[in-house]
Amino acid sequence: MSKAEIIKPYKKEHETSYALGAYATFELLDTKPELLRNVYLHSACAEPHKLLEKCSEHNNIPAVWSDEVFRRVSQKENTYVLGVFDKYTNVLRPDKAHVVLAHPADMGNLGTILRTLAGLNLLDLAVIAPAADVFHPKTVRASMGSLFRLRFAVFESFGAYREAYPAHAAYPFMLDGKTLPDVLGWEHNPLFALIFGNEAIGLGSEYASFGEAIRIPQSTLVDSLNLSVAVGIGAHAFAGKYGLIE
Repeated sequence: MSKAEIIKPYKKEHETSYALGAYATFELLDTKPELLRNVYLHSACAEPHKLLEKCSEHNNIPAVWSDEVFRRVSQKENTYVLGVFDKYTNVLRPDKAHVVLAHPADMGNLGTILRTLAGLNLLDLAVIAPAADVFHPKTVRASMGSLFRLRFAVFESFGAYREAYPAHAAYPFMLDGKTLPDVLGWEHNPLFALIFGNEAIGLGSEYASFGEAIRIPQSTLVDSLNLSVAVGIGAHAFAGKYGLIE
């Protein structure tokens, strides 16, 4: 039996996941090559030479040509590279700022947030369960492989996160919180946790007791901003204030 024949559609209980697309696979090769089991290439893959060279450089990671793998795993017709990698665990750094997502449900939003946080140099993400699967190929693809540049951890509750990291000043983003410009005048504290809620219901009222609640000003034409947009706005303000980006 060939290696291509044992690849099956992703399930959360599996020990492995897939990086779909050349960009995500290159990110995996650049950041965590030790996790890669195989790289698969479609016959329509253009200019595979650089990818093959990378695989060779990293202990000869097997590169297999197989169109069948893509029919089984990917719903995207334009996916011509796929990396099979082992799932792994992280520990958030206690000396770095955190972003906390309470029950994010959409894998596309989660992946977009991962990429945004990498771009803002906010590299520690706490996810409060139940939540979208960080390792789902849709999440990995939406992140453009930025998942592999972040440290992330899943917690069973927000209380479990706070118990693990009590020193971080908590800033829940809520519709009835303070306006974002108020944050910019606060005393410098690089240990902060920016907390964002679920796409449908946001954060519960109890989160206001955990720290200074922040509100992103918006018009009355919509009831709320998309979660990935809200995270981008809030995280950018803090990253700029505390010198994480130029």
